[in-house]
Amino acid sequence: MSLHQDAARALGEWTAPGPEQDRLRAEYLDHLARYPDGMWRANREAHITASALVLDPSGGRVLLTLHRKLQMWLQMGGHCEPQDVRLADAALREAGEESGIEGLTLLPGGPVRLDRHHTPCAWHLDVQYAAVAPAGAVAAISEESLDLRWFGYDEVARVADESVRRLVADTRALL
Repeated sequence: MSLHQDAARALGEWTAPGPEQDRLRAEYLDHLARYPDGMWRANREAHITASALVLDPSGGRVLLTLHRKLQMWLQMGGHCEPQDVRLADAALREAGEESGIEGLTLLPGGPVRLDRHHTPCAWHLDVQYAAVAPAGAVAAISEESLDLRWFGYDEVARVADESVRRLVADTRALL
């Protein structure tokens, strides 16, 4: 199964948490049906991306990165790569690369939510997961970050945009 097929399967099986998320899910599936290259940054109109909110549930906190290019506090994530076999694997790879944390595990049940946003390269059709950090995890800043910091759940609202706040709220609801 290709990454494109896996993304279509994952989105097709995912139960959206509400009507707006279901509308986005349908939009993403339509994008994949129309574009064989819909997973890749070569598609300059839009492409599927994968991200993961790294969390420490016992500490009541999340790890956010101050993205070098966008200069915003965000969850870990980005473009899918040719070696990615599953969309969930792409999210986990991105989270590990950008956080420096080994041993992350995705929350079960598939994506937490979807977020469509414009970036300098194209529209990103982001599929957002949540990853739990192992006890005692030590984060390390990657080349893509200006900073990397743990924030208490209640601190996220003062540093992050609405999309990150919604991701944190929806993740907390799953916990």
